[in-house]
Amino acid sequence: MSAFVLPDEFVELRASLRRLAEEHVAPNAAAADEREEYPRASWDAWRAAGFAGLAFPEKFGGQGGGILAHAIAVEEIARVCASSSLFTFISKLAMTPVLDHGSDLLKEKYLARVASGECQASYCLSEADAGSDVSGMRTRAIRDGDEYVLSGRKHWITNAGVSDFYTVFAKTDPDAAHRGISCFVVEKSFPGFSVSKLEHKLGVRGSPTGEITLDGCRVPAENLIGEAGLGFRYAMGALDRSRPLVGAQALGIARGALELATGYVRERKQFGTRLADFQGLQFMLADMATQVEAAELLVYRACSLLDAGLPGTGSASSMAKLFASDTAMRVTVDCVQLLGGIGYTRDMPAERFMRDAKITQIYEGTNQIQRVVIAKNLLS
Repeated sequence: MSAFVLPDEFVELRASLRRLAEEHVAPNAAAADEREEYPRASWDAWRAAGFAGLAFPEKFGGQGGGILAHAIAVEEIARVCASSSLFTFISKLAMTPVLDHGSDLLKEKYLARVASGECQASYCLSEADAGSDVSGMRTRAIRDGDEYVLSGRKHWITNAGVSDFYTVFAKTDPDAAHRGISCFVVEKSFPGFSVSKLEHKLGVRGSPTGEITLDGCRVPAENLIGEAGLGFRYAMGALDRSRPLVGAQALGIARGALELATGYVRERKQFGTRLADFQGLQFMLADMATQVEAAELLVYRACSLLDAGLPGTGSASSMAKLFASDTAMRVTVDCVQLLGGIGYTRDMPAERFMRDAKITQIYEGTNQIQRVVIAKNLLS
């Protein structure tokens, strides 16, 4: 049951998403994790149901759903499969700079294809030595007539190899720190583009994460998004709107773990008594449930502020991501504890929930960076 009173259309949306998740996504989750394979059947079901365009404007073939609607979608898929939940929002993150700052040509060329589910997109910001410190990136983009030549490597790229389009951030002025960053849409078919490595990860193993190599990759100048030198601003603006979705992913993981633990202690007996009747375990569940409800409120509040275009969204987004991801980690660890030995095995999804939860504290800005953002806004 939601702690946030939602309009009827959101309640109906959640019900549709839950049916999709339980019938067409959950059955593929364990195998995707075990084999480190992209859950293609889950993606196909998501696309067939028309949800690929949920968060895209209607003029580009989307449903025009806001960030709150999108968060509910991410949450419901993450409740059964965190790996699959990544394909519910990574393309929107990648295309947000195009939506906000791209030319009409770029919008017409790429947005409808992503909104229809025909194509997917990835966001390429991080590098080996430029994670939290984005201004330290080394990837270069040099103008050459009607093209830019991109050279460098991007790390930790979600959907690497699956996506067709990549929003790549690169230095057009290497001496200008963050003011020298620009961004481009790069197609996987462009010569000089390659996926040079796929990572073997602790969690979200069904979602490919890889290294992108740009070896003199020639990109049409018209694929520059917005103005040269403003890429850092575009990147941060996109992340502000995506961080609540990471919070929603964490919320979904935590909710799945809470439901699993609650169901287990109702059935399991020790010393002739249900685990649910031991007060110490009741207190654990009470704390887990309270944390999940609090996380939901922060996530939904951030989304509502963003949808309304109200101020204070930077801190709200960071708080939502920070609290929800910390909650997911605590709740999933407690879920494993409540299940005991079987929770530590792959016979149950508890250990997968725990492994999947960890990344939500790290990507799209570590939780240490979120605290910096919150404190800076508080003290400014």
